[in-house]
Amino acid sequence: MSQKPKDGIVADLTIANSVVNLIQGDIQEHLPMSHIPLAGDVLGLGTTTSIDNGELTFLRNRDNTTAIWRCIAHDGSIVRLSPGDGSSNFPYVCFTADATALRRPVQLSRLGAQEGRPLQELVEAAIKAGRQQGTLEDAPVYGVRLVAHWQELVITVASKLCMGQQRRNKGLVTSNANPATAERSIYDTLQHYRLSPLSQEDTNDPIQYLGRSMHWDCCGFFDTEPERGRVTVPQAGAHLHLHGCSTDLAYGGHLHHEHASSRLGALDSLVLYPLRTIQKLSSDLAIEQLRYDKGLIHFRAVNLGALDVNDVGISVVLDDSYSSHRYVRIPWMDAGGSEDFAVAWELTPGAHQIEVIADPEERVIEAARARENNRLQLKLVVP
Repeated sequence: MSQKPKDGIVADLTIANSVVNLIQGDIQEHLPMSHIPLAGDVLGLGTTTSIDNGELTFLRNRDNTTAIWRCIAHDGSIVRLSPGDGSSNFPYVCFTADATALRRPVQLSRLGAQEGRPLQELVEAAIKAGRQQGTLEDAPVYGVRLVAHWQELVITVASKLCMGQQRRNKGLVTSNANPATAERSIYDTLQHYRLSPLSQEDTNDPIQYLGRSMHWDCCGFFDTEPERGRVTVPQAGAHLHLHGCSTDLAYGGHLHHEHASSRLGALDSLVLYPLRTIQKLSSDLAIEQLRYDKGLIHFRAVNLGALDVNDVGISVVLDDSYSSHRYVRIPWMDAGGSEDFAVAWELTPGAHQIEVIADPEERVIEAARARENNRLQLKLVVP
């Protein structure tokens, strides 16, 4: 389904969580694939769950629809996804509605020589030229579709739990490859593959050789403010986040286009999409209808947000005694869902305070204002 901001207008770009959320270990929240419109030219990228972790690539079909392909970590292969196949809930995904009307093809001849140039440099030059010529509107984020031949290409694919286990402890993350930032070090942990026309003979090469498929169909985003971590790595200058599949549908993943070994041959096509309105989806847990009756504490847990959540805990605390609290765990709750609970607890005569707290460990990312409804108190006197 298309997502609508508060003014009722369909957003050009919808973000379920963000790249920075994912890097910090946000794997409790999910957007179902059924909520992503795939009619028309839909751009997007994302990742699947930590159980079967892999990159998502959005490719156009010949019938003017869009398909989502999952790039598999252990061998770089790809699988087309379908709702209900077990891989259709995404902890991070960003996507457009049908962006056909926003398509702005780039005249490649105006970019000059392409061979060996950094891909981000070419995309940035195309955006700058389009703005100057008046053929491309200003936008905070640009969608990108391109088909390219590569002389050599390094891709990465998220592997099981490689990101989620960091749990936002950025200060504890280190990397031998590049210890400068925690964000980059987590990307260093991803599975790397090398594609080249010739098989690599160097057995000491830490990058596994994958194959000879050098023609790639790619989709992604160019963020003018990458530091915000919306759709790309939250670092200055890291504007382009691109996923893709080889056109023979043999391999896929995150294009490590900035890697020293990645060398562009030539672009077959480049299309830009000015995405001017952005909506971010998030979770919003709440506790409602708290009451005490005949030895039972009754309450309702509600998911008021736009994302499904999993493995959420609820603490029931009596008289501020957290050491003797009762704990309830919810394996899964859909967006808009709710569940009623009754916790047995015989209260002694006198004044008491009951407090029920959803997600006391704050494992689910919510804005500060959204957390205000995560807890509910009840003061009562038992005769």
